[in-house]
Amino acid sequence: MRGSDFKVSGKEGRGRRTTSPAQANAAPAERAFLVGLEYRKRARSSASGSAKGSLTSGAQAARDSANPVPGASKAPAIPEFSAEESLAELRSLADSAGAEIAGEFLQHRDRPDPATLIGRGKLEEIAGAAASVSADLLLFDHDLTASQQRNIERAVHTRVIDRTQLILDIFARHARTREGQLQVELAQLEYLLPRLSGRGVEMSQLGGGIGTRGPGETQLETDRRKIYRRIRAVKEQIEGVRRIRAQQRQRRESVPVATVALVGYTNAGKSTLFNALTRADVVASSKMFATLDPTIRAVALPSRRKVLLSDTVGFIRNLPHTLVSAFRATLEEVQRAALILHISDASSPLSAEQDAQVERVLKELEVEGKPRLRVKNKIDLLAPLQRESLRDDASTVHISAVKGIGLSTLLDRIDQALDEDRPFRVHLLVPQKEGKMLALLEARSRIYSRAYKDGLVELEAEAPQSVVRRVKEFVVE
Repeated sequence: MRGSDFKVSGKEGRGRRTTSPAQANAAPAERAFLVGLEYRKRARSSASGSAKGSLTSGAQAARDSANPVPGASKAPAIPEFSAEESLAELRSLADSAGAEIAGEFLQHRDRPDPATLIGRGKLEEIAGAAASVSADLLLFDHDLTASQQRNIERAVHTRVIDRTQLILDIFARHARTREGQLQVELAQLEYLLPRLSGRGVEMSQLGGGIGTRGPGETQLETDRRKIYRRIRAVKEQIEGVRRIRAQQRQRRESVPVATVALVGYTNAGKSTLFNALTRADVVASSKMFATLDPTIRAVALPSRRKVLLSDTVGFIRNLPHTLVSAFRATLEEVQRAALILHISDASSPLSAEQDAQVERVLKELEVEGKPRLRVKNKIDLLAPLQRESLRDDASTVHISAVKGIGLSTLLDRIDQALDEDRPFRVHLLVPQKEGKMLALLEARSRIYSRAYKDGLVELEAEAPQSVVRRVKEFVVE
């Protein structure tokens, strides 16, 4: 077993304070003590095919050691977050949840402790460190079982939240539409259900006196029944949302307008790009999961075709399965899209690891085979020499959404990639009295030449197929 790393921040300790000016004027932020883990994964002849002594972080190591996959050694290596990088991401998540970082703890172990994840001895150290900085809660960069969470809380006498619960809390903060709120509630209920047992005296027998005797149902059973009932009700409402979305999608698909979906790691700049292309005012924030509610806007391409651009929720490492399931109604926009724009943060040192996580979610959504264009965003944050060395290719475009760099090239690439409503070059003779048709051609086509004679307008234009059909009586072969 290796040692542990402590960092403490606060009035007397060193470290950064993460309280924003807005938080300072509001209610005091909860002080969170972060706990990260790194497991040494020993090489074995079967499963993972990792090199001897290689390290992997938290949940991934536990899953790999518990569920070896035959033949996995033949698969190409997928970049993984280190424990320090994973803890830094937890720090960003805590900041997005409105917490103030009171301290950090990173432990290195050979294997997880089944009862407390990190062992009783280290738990006592954490309890002392958290108490010394007046921490209100412990945030674990790991998914905890119900029994582990209870055991840790008993030992440290402080609230304990695991990574999934933290992400769910951020989602609940940022959901604005009724649809988003329903999806978050479903995920929270499904997370809570297996964690009801053993939560204290509130789970004891109901009644217990004159006039209160009954069937002897426990509070736990009552709560479970209520949650199951609420889950069914929420699922029915979400199914109604899916039906409405399907009807809207059917109406859109009756018109030859393609949908382009933006996907990517959280905080990769999807909403900023969406606003830059559509002139919308979707909330764009550096906080994680600022976008939960899907937004669709029309965009005019250089060929004058119109496409629908869909902004979606950001992905993250080990995205809780309950969230993927709950947000399936939203993520259907990705499944039905004609083209997927995979937005990456080119300035992030973890870009490769983040892209690998996005690929995993796309595979879970069964859309990994869809036409895709890789968009490397935030190149304005790179050093000048590094930025000058970047080269676009058939599958990759480099842009800065916030500075407007490379957006015209991106629109050209989208135009080339889409087959829906392809543009055609046509020669037209349109009577001058057909003002409606002339206005349509002016708005929806590229006009290369124009001449007036004998009450006619002679045009050489390139127009989408849907426009050509509407003016076909004026087309000259």
